[in-house]
Amino acid sequence: MIKVLFFASFREKLKCEELLVDEGSYPELLSSLKSQLAEKGDDWREVMMSERTLVAVNQTMTRKDVSLKSGDEVAFFPPVTGG
Repeated sequence: MIKVLFFASFREKLKCEELLVDEGSYPELLSSLKSQLAEKGDDWREVMMSERTLVAVNQTMTRKDVSLKSGDEVAFFPPVTGG
């Protein structure tokens, strides 16, 4: 199983804080997980396919297409702005 978390405005937009994806239901690659989640609807597609979406796997930020394994935690964040 992998845990998928959504933070800040993504949590509100998707009306979802956390998903648990069972063994055998999650894809091997992060890019495939994003594609799978994008199929859940327009808001999901917008969040998952945006190049501005930030992603962390096991609390390490990544821009690469990494392999996923049981026990992983994947978190999606909106872009951060400062001032």
